[in-house]
Amino acid sequence: MNPLFLAHGSPMLAIEQNEYSRFLQQTGASIKPDAIVIFTAHWETDTVTISSKDDEYETIYDFYGFPDELYQVKYPAKGSTEVAALVGRLLEDGGFPVQFDRYRGLDHGSWTMLKHMFPKADVPVVQVSVNPFRSPEEQYRIGEALRSLSGRNILVIGSGVTVHNLRAVKWGQREPEQWAVEFDDWLIEKMNAHDTKSLFDYERLAPHAKMAVPRAEHFVPLYIALGSGDPSKMPQIIHRSYQFGTLSNLSLRF
Repeated sequence: MNPLFLAHGSPMLAIEQNEYSRFLQQTGASIKPDAIVIFTAHWETDTVTISSKDDEYETIYDFYGFPDELYQVKYPAKGSTEVAALVGRLLEDGGFPVQFDRYRGLDHGSWTMLKHMFPKADVPVVQVSVNPFRSPEEQYRIGEALRSLSGRNILVIGSGVTVHNLRAVKWGQREPEQWAVEFDDWLIEKMNAHDTKSLFDYERLAPHAKMAVPRAEHFVPLYIALGSGDPSKMPQIIHRSYQFGTLSNLSLRF
């Protein structure tokens, strides 16, 4: 059950039918995980926090100004205290203190994608927070601590976006901006070369890093997913497209 990094883009993804939503549908239909552990860019905490409940999640609408139709969407997935406890043990064994949350619902970094991938909401979900102020190397080590989940048929998803600068979006533009493409190209090159040293120093080495990643909360799930994968295998680009000129839908399997 190879870990994935998936772009969650705009909240409108939940109700859109386009190239990317079809990709998510096909990806979900091709795998049958026993549970999902998803690190979402829209839940930030200092300490790694793990959702721990067995009952149904509330669907959180953590956005405003969108069509009424979007606020009617529900994703009634249930959690798993058993999987949450396992994730907690693995992270603590890896040197990362954790805490548990029994009340928080699923934010749009999770449900907008999962609605397409597993529309029956019949796979237990454990949502995990991110801390964008940790170094890329620490993010990678968080993923590394969870490598054994793949062998337990548990799907690890890093939910974020590689190029995420809302001030730079070009509404209605279909062709991507060159600088956004060049940033993703650099990431792909370094991942294919297993050059984690350069990846950890992306702020200094990657072209257009400040433009692509003005704040790291959407970027760090990439390192978590990368770390949780098999380091001997070549990362796979499973989807690549752009919206609004700069918003990247680059998605990878590790």
